[in-house]
Amino acid sequence: MTIKVLIADDHKLFRQGLISLMKTRKDLVEVIGEAETGVEAIRLTEQLRPDIVLLDIYMPDGNGLQAARVIRDRVPETAIVILTSSELDEHLNEAVNIGVAGYLLKSLDGNELFDLLSGIQRGEAAMTRAMAARLLKNVARAHTTSSEGESLTEREIEVLKLVARGANNAEIAEKLCISVNTVKTHLKNILAKLKLENRTQAATYAVNVGLVSPGTASDSHSHPLN
Repeated sequence: MTIKVLIADDHKLFRQGLISLMKTRKDLVEVIGEAETGVEAIRLTEQLRPDIVLLDIYMPDGNGLQAARVIRDRVPETAIVILTSSELDEHLNEAVNIGVAGYLLKSLDGNELFDLLSGIQRGEAAMTRAMAARLLKNVARAHTTSSEGESLTEREIEVLKLVARGANNAEIAEKLCISVNTVKTHLKNILAKLKLENRTQAATYAVNVGLVSPGTASDSHSHPLN
């Protein structure tokens, strides 16, 4: 089944280029709409219900992250992927706090884009190794106090450490000799206990409370959030 995508970017030439790129992978993605403002992105997401919204941050009617927050609230089943030229830590951190499914730079290679978008359908996130490393190194505050981590079981802590090192569900399952479904259950419990929304927030928590070091986390191949 193809992934239905809405592209929201104020640069028409960029939108056209991205649409042309996606036409080369009709087996994987289908562009069902395009928007040039945040307000239009919200309206079309509510109307078209895409699987993924590719959303720029710099929009003519305000910060695209504002639109992301509204979309997250109104259409939670749609995954939001920030696709932008912004490398500002404040934008990256705010996007993660909103609960986006990915944060990508426009300099991304086309094949990597397709790989990351398909990963979202498997419960992974769209984030390159470099951006995940940057997030783990630069997010200054923990989302919860370290004492809350004491409520995690020993197995959940093992899973959390592997998440922070960039392992996906299949890799965690292989490493711990458990099923992928069991991994998903552990992740669900971890997020619930720590009051977090996605894998990236969990990885950030693990670094902030000292379960793994930023250096260790940055060596991981970074896929994904939740």
